[in-house]
Amino acid sequence: MIKHSNRFKEAITAFDNLNEQDPNKEDVDGQLIAKEVLYAQRMSSSLFAFLPDASETLQLAARCQHLCRWEIPRSDYPTGRKGYHLWRTKLKELHAEKAADVLAKVGYEQELIDRVQFLVLKKQLKKDVETQALEDVICLVFLEFYFEPFAAKHTEEKVIDILRKTWRKMSEKGQAAALKLPLSEDALALVSKALN
Repeated sequence: MIKHSNRFKEAITAFDNLNEQDPNKEDVDGQLIAKEVLYAQRMSSSLFAFLPDASETLQLAARCQHLCRWEIPRSDYPTGRKGYHLWRTKLKELHAEKAADVLAKVGYEQELIDRVQFLVLKKQLKKDVETQALEDVICLVFLEFYFEPFAAKHTEEKVIDILRKTWRKMSEKGQAAALKLPLSEDALALVSKALN
């Protein structure tokens, strides 16, 4: 069992307290939970399953991945790919900035804060081992918890395109983990189509 420092616990609590303010709720077994609190918890548990010995830095980055995401709605940006990419860039900057504030307040050194921001900003994907591990976990969480609701709202063509893009972002270890996820038959059929 990993022993966490007090400041780590304080940081996680602070991230969760910020995410509790998310006005978007999700029903989990009859209980309404702030959407981004749930996402953050799923990121932490999926990271632990994927990489049990993940560094404290990577654990922090996973937990604050969507910190205060609702503050920048997709509708604030133009439709289409260009608007989507601009929105995603602004979100990453927001998450990194908010995370830095929390980490400084609980007493982390600037070096660690910079590293968490580096990971949250997804710098050097495919080159940096921890950035890649974070991306793998993001993709695994999407596939396990959000893929099927997404697929229900979009055409098969779009879903397969998204699956292929997701797959390309992952490492071989991430892809192997994805194939072991408890997906429904319909979801597995779509994954199979995307990979062939």
